[in-house]
Amino acid sequence: MAIRIKSRGGESVEQMMKRFKKLCEKEGLTKDIKRREFFEKPSERRRRAARKAVNKRVREQFGPRRGKD
Repeated sequence: MAIRIKSRGGESVEQMMKRFKKLCEKEGLTKDIKRREFFEKPSERRRRAARKAVNKRVREQFGPRRGKD
């Protein structure tokens, strides 16, 4: 799936690049590229997923964090 950008009338190259970068982030490409930049052992991947699940459960149980008053 390729991301294609067509130039709008009077749009500069910088504006097109900004739109392209936004679309890449929206599609999750930048996050995926950073994640695949280095090899991750399967055990590390499972450990990271388990930590993420625990954190998600804690957030759901206790709600959003609030600042100290």
